[in-house]
Amino acid sequence: MKHTVLLSFILSVFSLPVFSQPDETLITIGNTKISKGEFERIYQKNNNNLYNPGDKKKPEEYLQMFVDFKLKVIEAETLKMDTSIAFVNELAGYRAELAAPYLTDVTYTEQMIKELYNRTTKEISASHLLLNVSPDATRQEEEEVREKILKIKQEIIAGKDFGVAAMEYSQDPSAKNNKGELGYFSAFNMVVPFENAAFSTPIGEISEPVRTQYGWHILKVHDIRKNQGEILVAHIMKMFPRDMTPETKSTLKLQIDSIYTEVKNGADFAQLAREKSDDKRSAQQGGEMPWFASGRMIPEFSKPAFALQNKGDISEIIETPYGYHIIKKLDTRPVPSFEESKKELETRIKQDPQRSQTSKTVFISKLKKEYNFTENLANIDNLMKKNLGDSTVNASDGLFVLNGNDYKTEQFTNWLKKENISKGSFNKNYTPWVEAEITAYEDSKLEEKYPDFRYLMQEYHDGMLLFNISEIKIWNFAAGDTAGLEAYFAGCKKYMWEERFKGIVITCKNDSVRQEADKFLAEEMSVQEILDLLNSEEKLITITEGAWEKGVNPVVDFYVWNGPEPANFDSSLTFVRGDKIQPEPKKLEEARGLYVSDYQKVIEEKWLKELQSKYKVTVNKKLLKTIKGV
Repeated sequence: MKHTVLLSFILSVFSLPVFSQPDETLITIGNTKISKGEFERIYQKNNNNLYNPGDKKKPEEYLQMFVDFKLKVIEAETLKMDTSIAFVNELAGYRAELAAPYLTDVTYTEQMIKELYNRTTKEISASHLLLNVSPDATRQEEEEVREKILKIKQEIIAGKDFGVAAMEYSQDPSAKNNKGELGYFSAFNMVVPFENAAFSTPIGEISEPVRTQYGWHILKVHDIRKNQGEILVAHIMKMFPRDMTPETKSTLKLQIDSIYTEVKNGADFAQLAREKSDDKRSAQQGGEMPWFASGRMIPEFSKPAFALQNKGDISEIIETPYGYHIIKKLDTRPVPSFEESKKELETRIKQDPQRSQTSKTVFISKLKKEYNFTENLANIDNLMKKNLGDSTVNASDGLFVLNGNDYKTEQFTNWLKKENISKGSFNKNYTPWVEAEITAYEDSKLEEKYPDFRYLMQEYHDGMLLFNISEIKIWNFAAGDTAGLEAYFAGCKKYMWEERFKGIVITCKNDSVRQEADKFLAEEMSVQEILDLLNSEEKLITITEGAWEKGVNPVVDFYVWNGPEPANFDSSLTFVRGDKIQPEPKKLEEARGLYVSDYQKVIEEKWLKELQSKYKVTVNKKLLKTIKGV
């Protein structure tokens, strides 16, 4: 019997799953120990929600990328980059933002979460009219604005078009162009009072006046539809400059037309985006933009994006206030389920003081209990009878104890000085001081109490250091190392021009100018001489010099590669002169961005080898095997 029980115990022990603690050391780099929990969190975060599932990596495959990342961070720490005033202040700013939800007591109900979730499943189309209210407005001025917007509402109810009223009265600057139309939006896209009004106003009706931090609004709901979820797109953009002239806009239209032709002829969209898009941030990712819902993007862009039916579909050329775009649909994802959304909704409620019910008193009371707060009532009673600056105050008198720490009158007076409070009674300022000290103590415990907060702060810390040291060691170095870049280019001329037409594109105002131009060209006069002669009194001719690949210039395509005739084109007045040239390597200046990017990778690889030699790296491979892949 004894043997049977012992055997059963042994079998039960060995059949139990083996759980390793997240704070166990997984990786050691030099003297720095990295826990399993830290690696696992970043691994999960960076391998979930990837656009291409094939890019997901197993923990063993991801390990080297993580180690390389940490090597750079540790080198930055060795160089004391984390001690600079700029770094410390910037990180403190991030920490203050991240800490805010942890330093208040937010109460919310399951019903509130479900109501918000239901809103996220819908999108509302509405227009609004805004009358501003000065931050210093008196109660009378506030009421006057409200009365004015009520009168406007009555005009609309009596038959005035809402859009016309918005153009006439609204103090939202965009109303002059969009008649107050906001397009479709969902929960969290608008400030809370406005959102509440939108979701409680029936289709076709006008809301009651709504007060937000911007002023008084009325809004009209046009439609409510099922939320289309989020979309992932790439785009190629030709950006409108400030003070754009009609000529500049025409040039940009020709450029986007040419790119569109290339796309339709099968050119690689991502490569075109990298080379030709003016949106440099997305261009680095092959034109890929962050996921967005329709209400998070201007209607001129979101409408054609969401109109694309299938993955890989490409839009016509669209115009927004910011430029011309070509959009490619990459993926879509629906609104997540309630269970999937619940945690994020709770977080967003906590972070939004307008949506949450916040009570500082409840928060402080909870912390007092948690940290065994006690007061020395005799010392407090004695101090409360005195005014600030009283010479009889005893600085060493203890006032309260928090988690075993004594807080004395000296600390109270130091806090008053820091707050620039020099007059009045101690009694008036005692409670604010106690609340400030308790809050500060809780703030100091956040990393210890909340692993998520600790890991997020570590991510911010490491991300900032990585950026700073990469800027010095890789990006700025590569851009400034002219000799090294030229040497790299000399040994690696891999970017090629395809067959091009090299010459000029000429546009004449009329037939007689064309005849003059033909005569001067036959005499082999220079371009500048022809321009000087024919444009001496007025602009009669334009001549553009260059070398163009197929698909870049519609006029060149038409004459040289039998392309389609460009729009608004007169072949009798626009023509070309020049010759085809065979494929050849691009010069350094012609592909500088691409070569600098490649040279940066070479520098980075060399630097990583130096770091790998400098810091010894050991991995607990047995512990690594306990981490589940995504």
